[in-house]
Amino acid sequence: MILSIETSTPVCSVALHEISVNANSKLLGCFELFTAQSHSGELTLLIENLVKQTGYQFSDIKAVAVSKGPGSYTGLRIGVSTAKGLAYAIGCELIAVSTLEAMTLQIATISLENDVLFCPMLDARRMEVYCSIFSKNTNLINNNVSDSLSNGFLKEILPISAKIIDKDTFADILENNKMMFFGDGASKCKASFAHQKNALFIENITPSAKEIGFLANQRFKKHLFENLNYFEPYYLKDFVTTIKKNNL
Repeated sequence: MILSIETSTPVCSVALHEISVNANSKLLGCFELFTAQSHSGELTLLIENLVKQTGYQFSDIKAVAVSKGPGSYTGLRIGVSTAKGLAYAIGCELIAVSTLEAMTLQIATISLENDVLFCPMLDARRMEVYCSIFSKNTNLINNNVSDSLSNGFLKEILPISAKIIDKDTFADILENNKMMFFGDGASKCKASFAHQKNALFIENITPSAKEIGFLANQRFKKHLFENLNYFEPYYLKDFVTTIKKNNL
């Protein structure tokens, strides 16, 4: 089994997948809590209940997968520290998955268009977002979507970056390409992209441990594991603390 953890946003999500070497993983169970600031108090309880209610034991887990970021500093620290602790205690492998790639997988698997671009966005405060751009790997698309998924369904067009959004952001790409924007950072872009006919917005897309587990299965087959001692979340930006003025 692969136990997956996703805590990069206010949603706390855990999932359990059955590993498959020759096909895609099978989802056995998933718990998601849509309550902000619940990660530290509820994550381990969700994991315990998930394993118990699916009828398995922690000894059945061969890898712990975690969303590596970008995302909330606090959320990522909680998720990664929990994943590392579990992997160490169980004696299993640690797998890290890109938050933005996992988000994109939700949209790409149900989109019927092969020429559309996908832009997942996470809120980085003010008018800044963490984002990336993916396309479907058209060289691998066939009548069986699940088969193509297992061989690299997504192709990264723009590496993960932090961008300040204005009316000219992605203007050159949007001129000739349809783009789907989604995630909690996409809503702040609507006004800026209102004049772009090729900009499409998808609501209510949040990172989920379900997609983390699916992608982790692909990494497990390739033995792409993390070092328990040295792995850290992908924060993208340095964490900066502020001091209240009345304390100066």
